[in-house]
Amino acid sequence: MDQEKLSIIRHSLAHIMAAAVQRLWPEAKFGVGPSVENGFYYDIDLGDVKISEADFPKIEKSMRQIIEYGDTFEKVAMPIEDAIKWAKDNNQPYKEELLNDLKRAGTTAAKDIDADELGVASDGNSAVENVTFYKNGNFTDLCLGPHLESTKDAGVFKLMRVAGAYWRGNEKNPQMQRIYGVAFAAQAELDDYIELLEQAKLRDHRKLGKELDLYTVSPLVGAGLPLFTPRGTVIRDLAAQYSNQLRQRYGFEKVWTPHITKKDLYEKSGHWQKFGSELFLVTSQETSDNFVLKPMNCPHHTQIFASRSRSYKEMPVRYLETTTDYRDEKTGELGGLSRVRSLTQDDSHIFCRNDQIELEINNLLASARELYKSFDMKLRVRLSYRDNSDRYLGDVSLWDLAQKQIKSAAITNDLEYFEQDGEAAFYGPKIDFMATDAIGREHQVATVQLDFVQPGRFGLEYIDQEGNGQTPVMIHCALLGSIERFMSVFIEHTAGWFPFWIAPEQIRILTINDTVSDYVGEIKSILDELIIMEPVKYNKVRYAVDDRNESLGKKIREAAGWKIPVQLIVGQKDKDAREVSVRTQSGEEKVSLDKLSDYLMNL
Repeated sequence: MDQEKLSIIRHSLAHIMAAAVQRLWPEAKFGVGPSVENGFYYDIDLGDVKISEADFPKIEKSMRQIIEYGDTFEKVAMPIEDAIKWAKDNNQPYKEELLNDLKRAGTTAAKDIDADELGVASDGNSAVENVTFYKNGNFTDLCLGPHLESTKDAGVFKLMRVAGAYWRGNEKNPQMQRIYGVAFAAQAELDDYIELLEQAKLRDHRKLGKELDLYTVSPLVGAGLPLFTPRGTVIRDLAAQYSNQLRQRYGFEKVWTPHITKKDLYEKSGHWQKFGSELFLVTSQETSDNFVLKPMNCPHHTQIFASRSRSYKEMPVRYLETTTDYRDEKTGELGGLSRVRSLTQDDSHIFCRNDQIELEINNLLASARELYKSFDMKLRVRLSYRDNSDRYLGDVSLWDLAQKQIKSAAITNDLEYFEQDGEAAFYGPKIDFMATDAIGREHQVATVQLDFVQPGRFGLEYIDQEGNGQTPVMIHCALLGSIERFMSVFIEHTAGWFPFWIAPEQIRILTINDTVSDYVGEIKSILDELIIMEPVKYNKVRYAVDDRNESLGKKIREAAGWKIPVQLIVGQKDKDAREVSVRTQSGEEKVSLDKLSDYLMNL
């Protein structure tokens, strides 16, 4: 079934669920209820009544009764004034508020409305004269549609969870209850999805992060500010080192910038206009300057480029910086490592001539492919273009040129790609890498972005062959993106069984008895000399020894619980035979001591 048809089914089920809730709680007041990826939700105000998952069976039963009865979805047009009266008469204050906003031409509130969801055709700039409703049975809702002809045509569904949601996303507004459901055309698809969710629970990075002692969160430090343990820091550092090495291969040089800056920098770049509400403000006790914690690094790097004159001969100039940025994310949106307030980016910026763009992008694409191949993640790319809104800066002709160039790069590099309007950065189009994890979920990771706007805003230039000043092109790239977010994806992709080269504890030596301490000393000497060169250079082996007076079975279970990729089991027989029993996820085998180093280097 195509996605458009499936979206209609899901949106119709949102109405069916709302109708069922109204049957059970007649005083329910409704917000909005769109279809979303894999399902639908509805925001509902039930006053003092709190919905829980224990209520789902009776809601689902009522929904199935509505579906079985076969109510038709009837479209009804209504003048805006009549619609407002309907909302008042039916005690639907949220619908009344939205309708009143739509009635007012060009208001900020009207522009914030998702017109398609509400059942109107509006750009937020013009007053709405007529709206449409859809009626199924006794339930009537403001909606543009389309919907199914009959509730009998609804697919299979399951209610999943309920969460708090502020009305219109504003924490100053009342908090409603958002009931989520999933829906598919066939039972087998629903079953597969539920199985995927079960797998996702087992792989949840928040669960594994605690079990494997990778990171922690302290209420004294604050939400969205994770603290990484020694084990988690190993993964962070090695991933960042790998990213740096790949870019340094192509001539990138490290730079460093401070964590605070005057807000003037972001006003000049355009970030203040677009993201001012997301910035942490810093007040000086010594001066009247207004500072912010840096949310991104590109404006700082422009100032390093601008610090002296540049010749066409030294172009391109390439900077990299792995550094922590800060964004004042809404508390309700923070979750584990996926959305944080302190995010560390493996950021890089290229300042180049127009004739150098293609080669520079190709080098970045090659680096990204190599990186994610080492993480065993399949990639495709999203070519993220601008839409026709006023959210973007710069001349449209430059945007058209940039969008053609990134598409050409994707084709030249034989990348699987798809195009999507409205996903560009405000200063230029992007190549967004989408990685598929072990259970089939897709995540945005690396990004390459062309920027024809910021170099002009900052007045950057280089001197060409004729002695004239020329504006360079700026290319942004992050291979890992946010390292915190990458780690959330990587932990769940591997289920905590990290590849040998990046595992926090790569090897654990397990002794069977206390007669082999001298032989363990020989094994340790071998491991101390072992340095893994690929994919990260100069990566010394990380190991521990478990020589406690415990049974071997218990030691093995504990090592497996920590998901340590290699266990070296040592007993008197191993010592006598000058060998080691090597246990991995693939099984157990005997390896002679003189071949142990080669064996481990090939893992």
